[in-house]
Amino acid sequence: MVRQRVIETMEGIQDGFDVASYDRMMRKMWKRGWVETKEVIQSEITQGTALEISPGPGYLGIDWLQKTDGTSLVGLDISKEMLKRSRENASLEGVGDRANYVLGDACNMPFEDAQFDAVFANGGMHEWSTPLAVFNEIARVLKPGGLYCITDLRRDASVFIRKLLPLTIRERPMRQGFTSSLNAAYTLGEASVLAANSALSAPQISSSFMGLIISGVKP
Repeated sequence: MVRQRVIETMEGIQDGFDVASYDRMMRKMWKRGWVETKEVIQSEITQGTALEISPGPGYLGIDWLQKTDGTSLVGLDISKEMLKRSRENASLEGVGDRANYVLGDACNMPFEDAQFDAVFANGGMHEWSTPLAVFNEIARVLKPGGLYCITDLRRDASVFIRKLLPLTIRERPMRQGFTSSLNAAYTLGEASVLAANSALSAPQISSSFMGLIISGVKP
């Protein structure tokens, strides 16, 4: 039986210590190949300017930039501390000149209509205060023919994800944070209903190793 959803923070990771700890954890996951770049590229997001929502310390966007040619990235996050860290990491990994990071709320994005060739996000959906509003904003800021790919944990995840993966996280606060994120995540069915009731056109919902994938194209 799937547990009832427990809402997590609406403010992102703000504290400097938490950001540093989260950065260390995510860097390790990136080095192990545990970021969702494969899913983004399989969604055919390989060119133009992409918007990344809730980039955190930035490793998914950095990896995407390193694996694509002639692309650029705009990262939107609600946390000033995370934005600072993602800028530092992008510069450190040699893609700082192709990345720009902007402070803002994904429910009300500070961008023009039809501005981006693609939008992707990983691990942030369970924190969005109103996912339906974010989905509608994604549809608004995408150009016609623009692609989107949203990945996140899911509450009805496998036993490995729920029980064993947290044991690989050494820092107790980060391990607890991972568990709370799992408890705040949506099931595949819940995500399907949210996406279907949004302005996203014909969203495709599927499962991945870490959770769920919502992808599609704007007509």
